[in-house]
Amino acid sequence: MIQKIAVSLLFLITISAFSQQEKINNYKYIIVPDKFDFFKTSDQHQTSSLTKFLLAKKGFVVFLSTDKNIPKELFTNKCLALTATLIDDSSLFMVKNKIELKDCYGTILYTSAVGKSKEKDYKKSYHEAIRNAYNSMEDLVYNFIPKKENTNTEKVMAASKVVTIPIAPVMEEVALKKNVVVSDVVIPSVQIETLYAQAIANGFQLVNTTPTIIFQVFATKRKDVFIIKDKNGIMYKNENIWVAEYYEKGQLVIKKYRIKF
Repeated sequence: MIQKIAVSLLFLITISAFSQQEKINNYKYIIVPDKFDFFKTSDQHQTSSLTKFLLAKKGFVVFLSTDKNIPKELFTNKCLALTATLIDDSSLFMVKNKIELKDCYGTILYTSAVGKSKEKDYKKSYHEAIRNAYNSMEDLVYNFIPKKENTNTEKVMAASKVVTIPIAPVMEEVALKKNVVVSDVVIPSVQIETLYAQAIANGFQLVNTTPTIIFQVFATKRKDVFIIKDKNGIMYKNENIWVAEYYEKGQLVIKKYRIKF
């Protein structure tokens, strides 16, 4: 009996963890407070900046709460982002931190293990503790999956039967002829440039047929997620297409490529 109860509890915990992971994957953005509650000044010891940097390595698009260049959709709806909070449980001789990810309603979706440090220098100690907390997040394998919305079909009930009317092909036919603006979002033409990957230290340089170097990208711990050199952005794989997202003159730029490795 005890064994059956233990197995049932383990099953429920596994299902709960999977559900939380699935919810996290629905979020593209993370906001990191510019000042954590237990500090007196903004970005004290560069703790906020370090937390932002580390979470970006997971593949998230991360902003500090004071950043001015956030996307319009996030500016108007903060519930599109998770909030990363640093929880402090330090003692006199040891800094202890853990990272929590919460939705806009305050529901905790993920908590890291406690990162610890006995460094005497405060900045070094907090940095070591935060990095140790981040290193415990190996079980958080992030892969952005937009929430499904019923925008591709319209279902009509008629004569006790469900008739599905596809609407996506209409949009595709229009998009083939020219760029179409729908709710301030540009649907680009179907032409996707092909780049060729050439190995460099810790990553690749991506060139076109000229050949001209378009990007240099560096590997992260996340499979199929790279940091773009000299740009505030990342490159990640979405099915068979590679997507580059970065900021240029304060504007978010999104470009898609096919890459031959």
